[in-house]
Amino acid sequence: MTTIGELETQWAQAEVKGDVSTLDGMAAEDFRLVGPFGFVLDKTQWLDRYRSGDLVTTQLDWQEREVREIGDTALVIGIHVQKAAYRGTPSDGRFRSTHIWVRNGDSWQLAGTQLSPIGRPA
Repeated sequence: MTTIGELETQWAQAEVKGDVSTLDGMAAEDFRLVGPFGFVLDKTQWLDRYRSGDLVTTQLDWQEREVREIGDTALVIGIHVQKAAYRGTPSDGRFRSTHIWVRNGDSWQLAGTQLSPIGRPA
């Protein structure tokens, strides 16, 4: 069985490649992404950004990952550093990110992702 760490690496590579097929297979049907400005995307909306070419990620480093498996759920918290553009506007950033994986039979599916900008305290 593929480990969560291996799946996380595959996910990051698929994001950079814009590999909709791989991302689609990894994500649960009820997947949700909470973006760095509070917007929420369902699975179709998340994948459509790549299908349309609106989002282009040229680099994604997924660092300092901590994986915690709790029964049929795995939480991964780390630092997501990206170079990307949305409709030509740079969306580079450094984010604290949480991934939620759920067990589906013998495999894991990505159920949610949340990104928070890493900034200095107010």
